[in-house]
Amino acid sequence: MISILLDRYTNAVLRYRWPVIMIATLIMLLTGAGALFIGVTNDYRIMFSEENPQYADFKALENIFSTSNMALIAIAPKGGSVFTREALGALEELTEAAWRTPHSRRVDSLTNYTHSRAEGDDLIVEPLVDDARSLSDADLARIRKIALESRDLPGRLVSREGHVAGLAVTFVLPDDMDAAVVSINDYLNAILEKAGARYPEIAYYLSGDVISNRTFSVATYNDFVYLAPIVFVMIVVISTLLLRSFLGTFSIIVVIGFVIFNTMGIAGWLGTVFSPTNAGVPTIVMATCVAHSIHIITTTLLGMGHGLDKDAAIAESLRSNAWPVFLTSITTAIGFLSLNYSDSPPARILGNLVALGVLWAFVYSMTLLPAVLSVLPLRTRRIPSGKSPFFVRFGAFVVKRRAFLLCFVVILTAVLITGIPRNELTDRWAHYFDERYRFRRDSDFIFDNLNSMNFLEYALKAEREGGITEPEYLKKVEAFANWYREQPEVSHVQAFTDIMKRLNKNMHGDDPAHYRLPNDPKLAAQYLLLYEFSLPFGMDLNDRIDVAKSTTRMSVMVHNRSSKDQRELDERAKAWLRANIPEFASEASGITMIFAHLSLRNIHGMLRGTIIAMLIISLLLIWVFKSVRLGLISLVPNFLPAAMTFGLWGYMVGQVDFAGSLMTAIAFGIIVDDTIHFMSRYQKARRMGFPAPG
Repeated sequence: MISILLDRYTNAVLRYRWPVIMIATLIMLLTGAGALFIGVTNDYRIMFSEENPQYADFKALENIFSTSNMALIAIAPKGGSVFTREALGALEELTEAAWRTPHSRRVDSLTNYTHSRAEGDDLIVEPLVDDARSLSDADLARIRKIALESRDLPGRLVSREGHVAGLAVTFVLPDDMDAAVVSINDYLNAILEKAGARYPEIAYYLSGDVISNRTFSVATYNDFVYLAPIVFVMIVVISTLLLRSFLGTFSIIVVIGFVIFNTMGIAGWLGTVFSPTNAGVPTIVMATCVAHSIHIITTTLLGMGHGLDKDAAIAESLRSNAWPVFLTSITTAIGFLSLNYSDSPPARILGNLVALGVLWAFVYSMTLLPAVLSVLPLRTRRIPSGKSPFFVRFGAFVVKRRAFLLCFVVILTAVLITGIPRNELTDRWAHYFDERYRFRRDSDFIFDNLNSMNFLEYALKAEREGGITEPEYLKKVEAFANWYREQPEVSHVQAFTDIMKRLNKNMHGDDPAHYRLPNDPKLAAQYLLLYEFSLPFGMDLNDRIDVAKSTTRMSVMVHNRSSKDQRELDERAKAWLRANIPEFASEASGITMIFAHLSLRNIHGMLRGTIIAMLIISLLLIWVFKSVRLGLISLVPNFLPAAMTFGLWGYMVGQVDFAGSLMTAIAFGIIVDDTIHFMSRYQKARRMGFPAPG
């Protein structure tokens, strides 16, 4: 019955080939118009789902204090010291210019650091550097001593060796953050270009999450504009070599174009926003789409080579390939839909759009492709009887040497999969980009010479409003900060208690013996109030303490370690808090911790999704092939390639990040295509009476 319906369908497509082409074109134009509405975001936070607990903690932290959007400029004088009139003058000018950056709310640098000191009975709060050009040698020595001996600056805004200095710009971004990010990046690049021309003996570096946002957008654009065309050209060249037919290759190009336009058009109509994670949708859709077309065209050309006329060869090709192509479309779509178990929304979009593209590829392979082949003047060489093509000889070799090949594959697989445990799940946000991007190069320099920009953030809550100046609270914060300073992974700790100890020393005539926490809560509150009134505009403490003065922020900067090290450090901190200050016990938050858990959470979700997809596909194949044995056998070629790849990766690289955690589902979605075509051909041959190898 199905065979009869398929014959009628094929005859109808070939008979009404021009209406089929016109209807397909109309559908493509209507849906493809939506591609005009595709968005590309600058916001790396699109990678995090609302269900992500680390992201929820981070947003809660920002609600208490202020947003954490930041750009960091580093200067590195070729002379090897930032404590010169020229270097400090350049940094001073940059600091002034940075205040004019669009959407900036705060600028912190070595030069405008709010240094407090005692002068008689008065508390003097002033910038550490004022008019750098007029500084004497004694002033430079004093500034160097203060900067390198302070708790606040080394490892944050100046390197401990004094050879690199930093300038941090904090932003409050509007709802239309994409446009804001572009304007911020353009402005900062402009002032750095101007500074580089004025001070050529100083090198300038730019990093931070606002810069990362812009780089995400540029990388996404580059993938669309450069990567997809490269893959397209490769497909055209390889298809031409395999098919030995320019018109056959042209048919593939037509189908690919229609499928891509339909897929991306629907994405646009749905308001999809693309990021580097899902920018590969057109490339993956091309790879899956071309497989259907090549199967149908190859069988058509083969039929013509054996003497069939063109339409008869097309009809026979559709009869031969319709069921395998349908099955591969369904199973490939299921494989990519397993990406919905990812913790990251862009990965889910990737899976859904590729699954949609695969289904479009099936529709056009069964409608547009045969119609186009029918109207083209296809030619092929007649295949002489008795000629054995390469793959016939290759198949005979595999059957003859099956025992050896099976043993070889088993041994190779066993060796490779032992490398899987060598993989470490880690995410370093700057390493999402290669060295082509200035952001990556500048970030690597800053990580190695100034600070890692990897923060573990804590909101430490007091028992009541105004309780942050209570001695007991301050002692607990101090104990926690000191514990962190003893950890080998930590490069800098910024705690509220450092401010209070410095104020206590200032209010006792800068006596070093009084660099300790005040014992009187009322006196401590007065110190804090006096200090806040003395701070210049834009340098308030809103990013360190909340309005009710019931919570303070502690920022722990860690060395540029792996995500595993960061997670283990956080676990040790939680254990210490539970044992010593249970009321503070909580996970660290911040962008660093989100990325530290991202690949781990994602691979757990992807393992669930892949297992479920494998189960569904295996049950489907058991039902289709009416053979439990074939259904279970299909698991082996579907699963082993990904396992072997992870093992080889473990030996060669040993690190799997967020992108790598998606690999299993993507590979599975593609590999299942080959498995089904092979097993369909095998079962068809058995039904035709060919014996099994034996």
